[in-house]
Amino acid sequence: MNEIDASLICKALSDAHRLKIVKMLTGGELCACKLLEAFQITQPTLSHHMKVLVECNLVTTRKQWKNTYYSLNCETLTAFRTFIDSLNCSQACQKKDCCQEDE
Repeated sequence: MNEIDASLICKALSDAHRLKIVKMLTGGELCACKLLEAFQITQPTLSHHMKVLVECNLVTTRKQWKNTYYSLNCETLTAFRTFIDSLNCSQACQKKDCCQEDE
């Protein structure tokens, strides 16, 4: 995952509703109607949030009759987690004068 893709996911997850949606989807695929029941928002607002999550490839969608179902894209979520895990200061802290208080 590159920095641009990671920043799009960070932006998508910066909204509390979208973060809650992603958390709900960790339990498995959900119909849009079930997601709508969990929030006090309108259907167009839910559609907007889902569009953002789908566009950053964090959520996948499928249609069955008149219902839309959403699920997490585990491949993208795993790549994002790997990217975040790579952001550590372990190498920087190996420098001699790093993380030492001034005396």
